[in-house]
Amino acid sequence: MPLMARARFNAKVNAEEITAEIRRAAGRGLRHATEHVLSVSNQRVPHDEGTLERSGAAVVDENELRSVVSYDGSYAVPQHENLDYKHKPGRTAKFLELAVREEREVVRLLIAKQIRQVLK
Repeated sequence: MPLMARARFNAKVNAEEITAEIRRAAGRGLRHATEHVLSVSNQRVPHDEGTLERSGAAVVDENELRSVVSYDGSYAVPQHENLDYKHKPGRTAKFLELAVREEREVVRLLIAKQIRQVLK
């Protein structure tokens, strides 16, 4: 008969605590990701005096895992939506939409990085 190696152990796992820590990590990652999107968008936002760029905000609800990047001011939406406006080099309409679309993978990686750190 072949020899078998066996080991027995009891593990106490608090699934609720683990889940809560992963959610907190996801929230931290979401905060990093949202600030990253704002930063990329700010590099493209139409710029004359910098008012629109300075109005940009990244708001994160880490408990609900939701975030918003926004720009304030009466001309924020027209500057974003009007493709006929002329802008300085590197500045463009759809500045926020492009940042969200183009940085999608970076957003995933930033969130995943925080979660991986918890799981180490």
